[in-house]
Amino acid sequence: MPATDLPLLIDAARESGKIATRYSGAKAQRWDKPDGAGPVTEADLAVNAMLEQRLPSARPGYGWLSEETEDTQHRLSRDRVFIIDPIDGTRSFTEGSSTWAHSLAVAEHGQVTAAVIYLPLRDLLYAAAKGQGATLNGAPIVVSDTQDITTAEILAAKPNLDSRHWCQGRVPQFRRNYRPSLAYRLALVGQGRFDGMLTLRPSWEWDIAAGDLIVQEAGGICTDRLGAPLRFNNPHPRLNGVIAANPPLHRQLADQIDPDSAGIAP
Repeated sequence: MPATDLPLLIDAARESGKIATRYSGAKAQRWDKPDGAGPVTEADLAVNAMLEQRLPSARPGYGWLSEETEDTQHRLSRDRVFIIDPIDGTRSFTEGSSTWAHSLAVAEHGQVTAAVIYLPLRDLLYAAAKGQGATLNGAPIVVSDTQDITTAEILAAKPNLDSRHWCQGRVPQFRRNYRPSLAYRLALVGQGRFDGMLTLRPSWEWDIAAGDLIVQEAGGICTDRLGAPLRFNNPHPRLNGVIAANPPLHRQLADQIDPDSAGIAP
């Protein structure tokens, strides 16, 4: 099904962009979610409503997992599931930035098979189908070939460089960069614009699913913080952090993270 699911996701992502860009960033009505879960805007909800109507109608046998839909156990009984973040980088959206993205994926038996990350204000559409490679605006993309971690550019929030997360407190001396959307960070690794990304905190599946496949289909490796393969559509849809990079850099990053630091908040 990846070949048929991908065009569906691309069309839905483009329609998401049309809806979201009707709202005006900082002027969009905004609420704060309970328990410090972050902001949500009327744009998030409008995009989610369209996707929740459009995608399951096209694939009635698929489950549904979205940041903006109350989760149920129903999806766990389905072989295939949509994993959706209507707007990844909502804070950036409310600030009037262009670095927010729509993140859409299909997972089958825990593995992502079709994925799209779309940044409408930057006209960037990243896409991948399992076994068919990854693209940016239709052109093939591949991960970087940088092998020396000291010259690598890694996307990571500053708290990830706390020495407590690294073996013997030795933080690798890579060059750090940052983008607010997790999905966009992963897409940039797949594109080869950056050599890797990492986040050591628990991460929601909807932030990661699409980027996981894009990185892999671009020749990279995407795992949790301990180097274990990612699986999706879990009962509690959070992953144990993420490391994404080309194979040599991924190995270096994974080998240097202290496995006993998992309980330390980045």
